[in-house]
Amino acid sequence: MNGATRSECVVLDGKALAARREAQLTEAVRSLASRHQGRVPTLATILVGDDPSSAVYVRMKGGACRRVGMASKAIVLPASISTRELLGVIDALNQDHDVDGILLQHPVPAHIDERACFDAIRIDKDVDGVTSHGFGRMALGQEAFGSATPSGVMRLLTEYGIEVAGRRAVVVGRSAILGKPMALMLSSADATVTLCHSRTRNLEQEVRRAQIVVGALGKPHFISADWIADGAVVVDAGYHTGGIGDIEPRNLVNRCSAVTPVPGGVGPMTISVLLEQTLRAAEATCASR
Repeated sequence: MNGATRSECVVLDGKALAARREAQLTEAVRSLASRHQGRVPTLATILVGDDPSSAVYVRMKGGACRRVGMASKAIVLPASISTRELLGVIDALNQDHDVDGILLQHPVPAHIDERACFDAIRIDKDVDGVTSHGFGRMALGQEAFGSATPSGVMRLLTEYGIEVAGRRAVVVGRSAILGKPMALMLSSADATVTLCHSRTRNLEQEVRRAQIVVGALGKPHFISADWIADGAVVVDAGYHTGGIGDIEPRNLVNRCSAVTPVPGGVGPMTISVLLEQTLRAAEATCASR
């Protein structure tokens, strides 16, 4: 390095940032309640089946609601429920004036039409940002609740002062609720974005060119540390059994400019965005009455 000293890697601590944001949300919830006869935002979560990881995520979201003074409504349904029956549950929540946000925990059992159920959520209650309508509005630069995890990533980058505009970004993963909205959000922030996936030819070379790498594939340690260039910003949006992500972390903190920890990076920011968007939904409802 010709005597130069590499800048220390920044650990993008989503857990600490989310904790600070929760303090602000607590005050905002109190303010809403004081102005609207004790009205507090309410998030309804729907869990279908008994997947243990999904159950943990739902409990975490309910706990976060309680910490900031929001109400939560947990609906647990058997794995045998049909698409039609699940749509009926969603419709009832759409009509419930006390519910501000609806979250259908992903994934649902294979026999259920998940996209139809996501799209049944009213757009003004789509606080997880999963509907096709919301995605389309976001893609066109119109007002909508953004997909929670990519929105959390963007918040994390912004709060830590990570420059996005003009940089080459690679998103590995093309799901409708993570990879694709992530690519659109980075593009809207003026990054030059390549959207890749497990079948991308020469994936290693695509990742190596990137100044910002986002792992959003859902496969543990699929992205090798050796693929990532020195000085890159590394965002791992994956989380798997054993507390590992989509990106192999080996030696990255010694080579990269910024790295998200797993756990404690992207995950807490997802929940933080979910709470914030539920608050926004409640404020909009109160303002319209």
